[in-house]
Amino acid sequence: MAGHSKWANIQHRKGRQDAVRAKLFSKFSKEITVAAKMGDPDPDKNPRLRLAIKEAKAQSMPKDNIERAIKKAMGGDAEDYEEIRYEGYGPNGVAIIVEAMTDNRNRTASNVRSTFTKNGGNLGETGSVAFMFERKGEVTYPASVGDADTVMMAALEAGAEDVESGEDGHTIWCADTDLSEAASALEEALGESNSTKLVWKPTTTTEMDLESMQKLMKLIEALEDDDDVQRVTTNFEASDAVMEQL
Repeated sequence: MAGHSKWANIQHRKGRQDAVRAKLFSKFSKEITVAAKMGDPDPDKNPRLRLAIKEAKAQSMPKDNIERAIKKAMGGDAEDYEEIRYEGYGPNGVAIIVEAMTDNRNRTASNVRSTFTKNGGNLGETGSVAFMFERKGEVTYPASVGDADTVMMAALEAGAEDVESGEDGHTIWCADTDLSEAASALEEALGESNSTKLVWKPTTTTEMDLESMQKLMKLIEALEDDDDVQRVTTNFEASDAVMEQL
């Protein structure tokens, strides 16, 4: 199984949960504030804001935090953030995409470059690894929502492109531009999703052994510790045996 669907499981098993959750809520708040500032503060009229709120709720972000982030945008006192994508390579040549929101492009670029260098990676030019990914909408459901055929039928009716079903649950893929509508249709058919978000889905993967995975984990954790970094995506592939040893 490719890395995009395993990384959350690794994070879940690791410690520092309170610190990780606090930092995650901070990143969600920034995304919600930016989405509300760029568009309408009403999520029903703003697909990006609606998805940001949905993802925050899926990670148990308190309602008060969400409302505070929206009010910050409406009050006009929110910082002006620029969205930047960095691309590079990690251990064993694994491709990495880093998405950031920053009020200081030079600071963020310097920090991201330094983090790559200190952890055995190399920051590349824009476009250097993006060709190995597709921008997709991803909606996930627990296995308990129904069997593979039930979910597949609901996904097809919602206009989705593909479904991956397994013991851990169901992952439904759609075009990035269709995510909001597809998610709403799926919610009517299957109920509330575990997660609804735009992702970079790998089209090619890089096989990782235990040593290279351990190095990659250090690099990703260091990147995610940066307050300017919103999310990190890689195209790693690792065997179940390697994943169990992490």
